[in-house]
Amino acid sequence: MSRLVDLAAVLRTKNAGPLTLTIDIIFDDHAKYDRVVRSGVINAKRISEIYAVDEDDVMITEYAIVNAIKVSFPRSCVSGSVLDDDVYGCQQHRPVADIEIGPD
Repeated sequence: MSRLVDLAAVLRTKNAGPLTLTIDIIFDDHAKYDRVVRSGVINAKRISEIYAVDEDDVMITEYAIVNAIKVSFPRSCVSGSVLDDDVYGCQQHRPVADIEIGPD
């Protein structure tokens, strides 16, 4: 078994405005991208459980032409607010890094 972080060339989070967080998962070849997509492990239910957001608020977009997956969902608090501990949203990818991807 491989972890998502082992297959992705880029695994990062960032703000998509002050209210939304985006996870970018970018692969350096189509075989890795296809393996992860076919595994089905990057899904709204799983993301909602990991980040404690409503499953209906999770948007996943697969970009096969550039071997990338984009996952977006509401931030737990507004970026820059008193409760925010990651203003840029750039330190939130760790919970998905260890997602296991089954054998090809």
